Amino acid sequence: MTTLKPVLQVTDLNVSFGPDTVVRGISLTVNPGECLALVGESGSGKSVTARSLLGLAGRGAHVRAKTLSVAGYDAQKLSTRGWRKLRGAHVGFILQDALTSLDPLRTVGKEIEDVLRLHGSASGSQRAARVIELLQAVGLDDPVRRAGQRSGELSGGMRQRALIASAIAMDPALIIADEPTTALDATIAAAVLGLLRDLRRGGAGMLLISHDLAAVSATADSIAVMANGRIVEQGPRAQVLEDPQHPYTRALLAAAPSGKPRFTRLSPSAGAPSSAPQPSGAATTAPPLGTVDAQPLLRARGLAKSFPMAGSADFRAVSSVDFELFPARTLGVVGESGSGKTTTARMALGLLVPDAGSVEFCGEPWSAAAESARRARRPSLGAIYQDPLSSFDPRLSTASLLADSLSFGATRNPRSYSGEISQLLEMVGLHPDLAPRNPATLSGGQRQRLAIARALAPKPKVLICDEPVSALDVSIQAQVLDLLDELQQSLGLSYLLISHDLAVIRHMSDDVLVMKAGEVVESGATESVFTNPQHSYTRALLAATSSES
Repeated sequence: MTTLKPVLQVTDLNVSFGPDTVVRGISLTVNPGECLALVGESGSGKSVTARSLLGLAGRGAHVRAKTLSVAGYDAQKLSTRGWRKLRGAHVGFILQDALTSLDPLRTVGKEIEDVLRLHGSASGSQRAARVIELLQAVGLDDPVRRAGQRSGELSGGMRQRALIASAIAMDPALIIADEPTTALDATIAAAVLGLLRDLRRGGAGMLLISHDLAAVSATADSIAVMANGRIVEQGPRAQVLEDPQHPYTRALLAAAPSGKPRFTRLSPSAGAPSSAPQPSGAATTAPPLGTVDAQPLLRARGLAKSFPMAGSADFRAVSSVDFELFPARTLGVVGESGSGKTTTARMALGLLVPDAGSVEFCGEPWSAAAESARRARRPSLGAIYQDPLSSFDPRLSTASLLADSLSFGATRNPRSYSGEISQLLEMVGLHPDLAPRNPATLSGGQRQRLAIARALAPKPKVLICDEPVSALDVSIQAQVLDLLDELQQSLGLSYLLISHDLAVIRHMSDDVLVMKAGEVVESGATESVFTNPQHSYTRALLAATSSES
């Protein structure tokens, strides 16, 4: 038998920026047809590692290793020109954000053809034919038309497939995929992971970078878990997932909401101290969980919304949506991008006027009321968004943001609210010393906790949470989900929770709506919908989630 040489062989890789060493003693081996997943959270050093293997560590980086063999080349001896020949021809690189990775001014066909032109000798007609072949291979419908479109004309899944087509154009021996599915919906992510598995079966070696152990479980042969610039655990997939040895690996697996019953803690420590003082007027004892016997706090009937489209008929974003949200309960709204989830949320908040139908809040008209009539009730209906930083006024400190919410815009002097500000920060597990800080200097998890504190400041009855954890690492996500659970139990809050992540919806929700193309295709008690789905789309979503994990 002929022993195949590894397509990636790294021994004792170290990467420094000035005095700071961010990658320490990394050793990795990838053989042809094998997939190694490098798993870690933001700041663990995994993306720096990946870029160092491609000669793209960045200005000021000092990369050194005992062995650094990439696609059979000694990478430590490569010149700048040598790296350019290696990348694209022998190593394909797939990035997370296809929209910024593809030139918005050029067609995707031209993007892919560039790789063929720079690294091959085929004629123009041969390159054009190969582009169509590649787009067809990655599962794009009507590849001739797609080749003539720009990235902005394609959906997220289509863009990611086009990026993969570009990366595999020269049949590279090694493919490095850095978070290739993080921003994608469940069914699209499952399709992309399936495509990567097919490429591996075709003989390509693969290094798959991810922050999510569950997402790589169906694709990787082996897993290396990275934390603080080091590999803390490495081994075959089954061993790492089923019998993790390192506390960090165990914590990552425990933090995943998949399969965890309602109110089961995901993070090892409390998201907010149970003894934290409550803002004045808040509930001081944990109320019983709400039931559907009470009157709904938020009720929608027949909601519909369309948006004008240049040169074509109006786009129907939402059509005939009904729901009821009861006290101290969570209603999950799940669906893929474009399903109408966020448009529905904006109508529920009174930020969009429905074309048809109505929203009632606390038994009174809400969507039909004038804004002047809604203003006094607005503190009772809050919102938490996916990207908290973009929802904060960049000129305000943490204390000023909370003072603004406490006063409902009447004043922005934080000194008059110092006690309440400290209480709010403690309630969400933040130290009061953070009050003077600008939110831009906080971590992602801290910013999301601040967003929750700001939403709590006016003492709301209902919080509308639009993808509140989709941008967070798995352990930070776990802390925020635990915090939302604790606050619901201690304050009796009701949540309208919007997410494309079925595991999050199942873990957090009492009831669920499944949306597709602006319509509710299925609704009911969460466990009933998840264990006995009636609609084919719900079954497809659940099947896609199962195939990912």
